[in-house]
Amino acid sequence: MELYLESRSEASENTLRSHKYRLRHFIRWCEDGDEGNIQNLNSLTGRDLHEYRVWRKQEGDLNVVSVKTQLSTIRVFMKFCESIDGVEDGLSEKMLVPTIHGGEGSRDALMEVPHAETLLEHLRKYDYASRRHITILLLWHTGMRIGALHSLDVKDFDEEDERLSLNHRPETGTRLKNKSNGERYVALSENVCEVLKDYLSEVRPPTEDDSGRQPLLTSQKGRPSRGTLRGVIYRATQPCVIGECPLGNEQDACEYYGSGSPKCPESVSPHSIRRGSITHFLSKDVPEKVVSDRMNVDQKTLSKHYDRRTEEQQAEQRRQYLGNVE
Repeated sequence: MELYLESRSEASENTLRSHKYRLRHFIRWCEDGDEGNIQNLNSLTGRDLHEYRVWRKQEGDLNVVSVKTQLSTIRVFMKFCESIDGVEDGLSEKMLVPTIHGGEGSRDALMEVPHAETLLEHLRKYDYASRRHITILLLWHTGMRIGALHSLDVKDFDEEDERLSLNHRPETGTRLKNKSNGERYVALSENVCEVLKDYLSEVRPPTEDDSGRQPLLTSQKGRPSRGTLRGVIYRATQPCVIGECPLGNEQDACEYYGSGSPKCPESVSPHSIRRGSITHFLSKDVPEKVVSDRMNVDQKTLSKHYDRRTEEQQAEQRRQYLGNVE
């Protein structure tokens, strides 16, 4: 593992931390697994990898999306081990990574914090204040739905009060999911406001949509469609944008659509960014009522469909509040 992490010196600290976290489970299994203490990976077999896969899913109570993420890292690690004669050649191909079809796992899928932080760090450095940067930044920072992002106009950004105003405007082509009940102000951090100001002053072209409004995010036709914004998100969140492809750059691992353009199965959907953002806010001890109001989702739905903290994480957070209670 140490040799592998050293070989990934070009990766960000967050990426390395994420890979190290996943690989530690594999090391723990090698040390304490049913097969006994595995000290030399040269003896590792495809059967061992299958047993690890079963053990990790059960031991971690993981859904299919989490299993895919964890095993993809193990597969990349195995490919590295092959390159230094650390395991039998071809062993990585025996690490079967589950394929997610259609909407399978979508209810539980979320953008993980290390991925979000690494991607935003990359965009800030290499694609600063671009439409792509603004899209990912606002979705992660506010947890808003893609429909809300699509509805934003330039005038909805209040630079002085550092906030966005979300408005339901069906008569001119933009809607909020909860209609007028979804209208609200969303506070922004100083850093997000700085990027937005730079985008508006230096990057955004002067353009109007068909209704004469000035959309915050633009396209050649004025206001980009929701489908266009989804495409921006899918392309931006491909792991190979910021690092090594966890699937080994295998073309047949990508899903193809009518346009012939590949969609990486490791890409993150807009709703997965929203779910990851909500979980991140809750993990930082932001009260549920605050998160509920900010993300425009009632607390019952928030708990049932969006909160992806583990029972262990929630217990540790409760401990902080109960520490002074005898």
